[in-house]
Amino acid sequence: MATAYHNLSDYDFSSVPDASEMKFGIVVSEWNSQITGALLNGAVSTLKKHGVKEDNILVKTVPGSFELTFGANQMIESTEVDAVIAIGCVIKGDTPHFDYVCMGVTQGITHLNVTGDIPVIYGLITTNTLEQAEDRSGGKLGNKGDECAITAIKMIDFVWSLNK
Repeated sequence: MATAYHNLSDYDFSSVPDASEMKFGIVVSEWNSQITGALLNGAVSTLKKHGVKEDNILVKTVPGSFELTFGANQMIESTEVDAVIAIGCVIKGDTPHFDYVCMGVTQGITHLNVTGDIPVIYGLITTNTLEQAEDRSGGKLGNKGDECAITAIKMIDFVWSLNK
């Protein structure tokens, strides 16, 4: 488990490009809202720390994690964001539903990334227990939302560097 050796909120602040002109979309699942809300707060806070204006952060909710792909695609098609962060949380239960949701979201976000021009950041926490999800949403392992925000900034900078 790589996260056990790396705090999700640790990064070199100076290695992050200026984000003051960047626009972000965040699609967040309502399911497991205590976790996804914490992830959202982490992402938004980190974006702001790097100069992103509140007006350049568009947040929309979808009912569950499976809907993240559709939400991200609609945000790309309907807005002028430079990147989309997809935030969700799936906790394993007693049925194979967990596997189908995780696989569908992973494949959907991958598809958006390889077929589109806007980076879609994978912010889906997939855990066995609620405690593991809490550890990754501001608990002892940091906040995956922070990591997603940094990834989004760096991916926009990557795209912009190719278009200069």
